[in-house]
Amino acid sequence: METILESVRQKLPQLRGLNAVVAFDCGEDGQIVVDATGPEPEISDDDINDADCILKIKKANLEKLIAGKLDPMLAFTMGKLKIKGSMGVAAKLSSMLD
Repeated sequence: METILESVRQKLPQLRGLNAVVAFDCGEDGQIVVDATGPEPEISDDDINDADCILKIKKANLEKLIAGKLDPMLAFTMGKLKIKGSMGVAAKLSSMLD
């Protein structure tokens, strides 16, 4: 998860204006919570259940998603990505990471 965490840190500037808390839940592999409610998005230690949108995804698929090798919409339709919470935030997140 450390390499994924570093990749997420590099993408943080792209999330300015998201105005939401997003969590990536990789099950037993761990989770990452991103707080993009302030002027500068940051990795947060908030509880995953406080997130506006939780993206449940396997670690390997999250790596592909962040690297741009897995389309978020395709992952969702194929069941590789499950979304709990705001679909609007998930859609906005998807467009910001392109």
